[in-house]
Amino acid sequence: MANTGKNEHMLDSSMTLGDHLEELRMRVIYALMGLGAGLVAGFFLAKPIISWLQSPYLRVLPEATLQALSPSEGFLSYIKVAFITGLIITSPWVFYQIWMFIAAGLYPHEKKYVHLAVPFSAGLFIAGALFFITMIAPLTLRFLVVTNQWLNLASNFTFKEYISFISRLMLVFGVAFQTPTAIFFLNRLGIVSLAKLRSSRKFVILAFVILSAMATPPDVVSQIALAGPLYALYELGILISQIAEKRRKKQEQEDEIDRK
Repeated sequence: MANTGKNEHMLDSSMTLGDHLEELRMRVIYALMGLGAGLVAGFFLAKPIISWLQSPYLRVLPEATLQALSPSEGFLSYIKVAFITGLIITSPWVFYQIWMFIAAGLYPHEKKYVHLAVPFSAGLFIAGALFFITMIAPLTLRFLVVTNQWLNLASNFTFKEYISFISRLMLVFGVAFQTPTAIFFLNRLGIVSLAKLRSSRKFVILAFVILSAMATPPDVVSQIALAGPLYALYELGILISQIAEKRRKKQEQEDEIDRK
């Protein structure tokens, strides 16, 4: 009987390539609809958000003013901020669509983890973006400004380049903060064991350092600021996986006792 139930779960979770493509199309449409609504909200929120994004710059250079070197520079940067604001606002919805697409190919007993992953992923994404703008951006900007002063250069940043710099790294930190979720699912799906995750620490540190060097500006502060939290999140992913593993074993023991 147990084998029959397992086979039924396998049949329920099986999908053809056409079914997967249709599921992907539907989830992309839903995600884009949510992003569209978020973009509308972003247009109304972009101006105060821009003032907030400028706060790290003003903390480092309180007397300076960002410059626009072309007629359309301010407007295009405003659109970019509105889009990113909409993306952050709708990130729970977007992550929900991503995880529901993944869930379509999972077994019923695996799908319950998707409902936990959605708010966790969205929260980590927002936390990563906020961590950068509040903690890392001022340190990075100060380092770059001091370097310019050492080279006898004036730090006259343009509005376009500054917004691109800040928004790009906010997204990088937001995506990088998904590490615990990725580790948890890789472990729960049996792709990577806890023992393998623990034994790979030194290689992971090297990979994070290289990734941080590629994803951030060429300054040590930004690279360490990203690599450090990434490794801490890696350890958090291992801890969460370990707790889940203990609970699973405990539940199996209780089920075994009930059967007896």
